[in-house]
Amino acid sequence: MSMTSTFMSRRAVLGGTLAAAALPPVAHGQDERGPAYPEVTDVRIRIGFNKLTLTATLFDNPTARDLVSMLPLNLTIEDYGRNEKIVHLPRKLTEEGNGAFGNEQPGDLCYFKPWGNLALFYADYRWDGLIRLGRFDNGFEPLLVRGAYPVRIERI
Repeated sequence: MSMTSTFMSRRAVLGGTLAAAALPPVAHGQDERGPAYPEVTDVRIRIGFNKLTLTATLFDNPTARDLVSMLPLNLTIEDYGRNEKIVHLPRKLTEEGNGAFGNEQPGDLCYFKPWGNLALFYADYRWDGLIRLGRFDNGFEPLLVRGAYPVRIERI
């Protein structure tokens, strides 16, 4: 084997090793979605109050699945602050497998871990103690109506 081919073989092996070492983190980052960009499901819910209706598509996480297992629910929806309505659930939901997310936006349906409430956001928000359950399908205008109302939440 000549000196040039030995040098080229070593270069090829070194280059291949470096490329292989760099690929797993890149592939890992592309495949894993995580809480900030959860996977959407085909599970939808209807939230009806004051002769108004919202629909939401849920994400694939244990907390959203736990919520669906409780449906249908007849509870109360009420104003909370200047950016959301809340629904007090009859029990806490599982918090398994959920982490922080950073792309909060109006139209998110979330779960307040500390208190066990649903939080329906119609304005900007930021809070570390939330699990995002899904997004409203066709806007969130019904949430702008102030007051407390009986609410029915059901799977559709």
